[in-house]
Amino acid sequence: MEEYSMSRIGKLPISIPAGVTVTLKDNVVTVKGPKGELSQKVDPSIIVKVENNEVTFAIDENSLVDDKQKQSYHGLYRALVNNMVVGVSEGYKKTMELVGVGYRVSNQGNLIEFSLGYDLCKDSFFPYA
Repeated sequence: MEEYSMSRIGKLPISIPAGVTVTLKDNVVTVKGPKGELSQKVDPSIIVKVENNEVTFAIDENSLVDDKQKQSYHGLYRALVNNMVVGVSEGYKKTMELVGVGYRVSNQGNLIEFSLGYDLCKDSFFPYA
Protein backbone atom coordinates (compact mmCIF):
# COMPACT_ATOMS: atom_id res chain seq x y z
CA MET A 1 0.00 0.00 0.00
CA GLU A 2 1.27 3.46 -0.87
CA GLU A 3 2.38 5.80 1.92
CA TYR A 4 0.34 9.02 2.15
CA SER A 5 2.12 12.25 2.90
CA MET A 6 0.10 14.45 5.19
CA SER A 7 -0.53 18.15 4.84
CA ARG A 8 1.69 20.28 7.09
CA ILE A 9 -1.34 22.33 8.11
CA GLY A 10 -3.52 19.26 8.56
CA LYS A 11 -1.08 17.58 10.95
CA LEU A 12 -1.41 20.37 13.53
CA PRO A 13 -3.98 19.69 16.27
CA ILE A 14 -6.52 22.40 17.16
CA SER A 15 -6.70 23.18 20.87
CA ILE A 16 -10.20 23.89 22.16
CA PRO A 17 -10.30 26.93 24.47
CA ALA A 18 -12.44 27.13 27.61
CA GLY A 19 -16.08 27.93 26.87
CA VAL A 20 -16.03 26.29 23.43
CA THR A 21 -17.51 22.88 22.65
CA VAL A 22 -16.77 20.88 19.51
CA THR A 23 -19.05 18.00 18.52
CA LEU A 24 -18.86 15.57 15.62
CA LYS A 25 -21.91 13.80 14.21
CA ASP A 26 -22.30 12.25 10.74
CA ASN A 27 -19.20 14.01 9.34
CA VAL A 28 -20.49 17.41 10.50
CA VAL A 29 -18.30 19.34 12.94
CA THR A 30 -20.26 21.80 15.11
CA VAL A 31 -18.46 24.44 17.17
CA LYS A 32 -20.36 26.34 19.89
CA GLY A 33 -18.96 29.24 21.85
CA PRO A 34 -19.81 32.55 23.50
CA LYS A 35 -20.01 34.36 20.13
CA GLY A 36 -22.21 31.85 18.31
CA GLU A 37 -22.41 28.46 16.68
CA LEU A 38 -20.92 27.26 13.37
CA SER A 39 -21.11 23.95 11.47
CA GLN A 40 -19.00 22.44 8.68
CA LYS A 41 -19.53 19.20 6.78
CA VAL A 42 -16.28 17.24 6.40
CA ASP A 43 -15.53 14.97 3.45
CA PRO A 44 -15.62 11.24 4.36
CA SER A 45 -11.99 10.86 3.21
CA ILE A 46 -10.91 12.81 6.31
CA ILE A 47 -11.10 11.29 9.81
CA VAL A 48 -11.91 13.82 12.56
CA LYS A 49 -11.26 13.04 16.23
CA VAL A 50 -12.25 15.20 19.20
CA GLU A 51 -10.45 14.16 22.39
CA ASN A 52 -8.48 15.71 25.26
CA ASN A 53 -9.56 19.28 24.35
CA GLU A 54 -8.04 18.88 20.89
CA VAL A 55 -9.38 18.28 17.40
CA THR A 56 -7.18 16.20 15.09
CA PHE A 57 -7.53 15.35 11.42
CA ALA A 58 -6.20 12.28 9.58
CA ILE A 59 -6.46 10.91 6.05
CA ASP A 60 -8.60 7.79 5.57
CA GLU A 61 -6.34 5.47 3.57
CA ASN A 62 -9.28 3.29 2.45
CA SER A 63 -11.15 6.18 0.82
CA LEU A 64 -11.64 6.12 -2.94
CA VAL A 65 -10.76 9.81 -3.33
CA ASP A 66 -7.59 10.70 -5.28
CA ASP A 67 -4.43 11.06 -3.13
CA LYS A 68 -3.82 14.69 -4.08
CA GLN A 69 -7.42 15.53 -3.24
CA LYS A 70 -7.12 13.81 0.16
CA GLN A 71 -4.04 15.89 0.97
CA SER A 72 -5.85 19.06 -0.09
CA TYR A 73 -8.89 18.20 2.01
CA HIS A 74 -6.68 17.42 5.01
CA GLY A 75 -5.30 20.96 5.26
CA LEU A 76 -8.52 22.61 4.11
CA TYR A 77 -10.80 21.13 6.76
CA ARG A 78 -8.26 21.69 9.52
CA ALA A 79 -8.04 25.39 8.54
CA LEU A 80 -11.83 25.75 8.29
CA VAL A 81 -12.46 24.21 11.72
CA ASN A 82 -9.63 26.27 13.26
CA ASN A 83 -11.23 29.45 11.88
CA MET A 84 -14.57 28.34 13.33
CA VAL A 85 -13.01 27.88 16.79
CA VAL A 86 -11.37 31.32 16.63
CA GLY A 87 -14.59 32.92 15.38
CA VAL A 88 -16.85 31.59 18.15
CA SER A 89 -14.33 32.21 20.93
CA GLU A 90 -12.52 35.49 20.15
CA GLY A 91 -14.24 36.86 17.06
CA TYR A 92 -12.37 38.61 14.27
CA LYS A 93 -10.88 42.07 14.13
CA LYS A 94 -9.59 43.82 11.03
CA THR A 95 -7.02 46.59 11.54
CA MET A 96 -6.28 48.82 8.59
CA GLU A 97 -3.63 51.48 8.14
CA LEU A 98 -3.97 54.14 5.44
CA VAL A 99 -0.67 55.55 4.21
CA GLY A 100 -0.32 58.19 1.54
CA VAL A 101 -0.94 61.75 0.47
CA GLY A 102 -4.20 63.34 -0.66
CA TYR A 103 -6.78 61.56 1.42
CA ARG A 104 -7.93 61.40 5.01
CA VAL A 105 -10.08 59.07 7.11
CA SER A 106 -11.76 59.92 10.40
CA ASN A 107 -14.30 58.13 12.54
CA GLN A 108 -16.90 59.03 15.14
CA GLY A 109 -18.29 55.85 16.69
CA ASN A 110 -19.73 53.71 13.90
CA LEU A 111 -19.52 56.46 11.24
CA ILE A 112 -16.35 56.56 9.13
CA GLU A 113 -15.70 59.52 6.83
CA PHE A 114 -13.41 59.06 3.82
CA SER A 115 -12.05 62.28 2.28
CA LEU A 116 -10.74 61.23 -1.13
CA GLY A 117 -9.38 64.02 -3.30
CA TYR A 118 -10.59 67.61 -3.52
CA ASP A 119 -14.33 67.41 -3.00
CA LEU A 120 -15.21 63.72 -2.67
CA CYS A 121 -16.35 62.83 0.83
CA LYS A 122 -17.93 59.46 1.51
CA ASP A 123 -19.55 58.49 4.82
CA SER A 124 -19.90 54.81 5.73
CA PHE A 125 -21.73 53.26 8.67
CA PHE A 126 -20.24 50.07 10.17
CA PRO A 127 -22.33 48.30 12.81
CA TYR A 128 -20.56 46.61 15.69
CA ALA A 129 -21.07 42.87 15.99
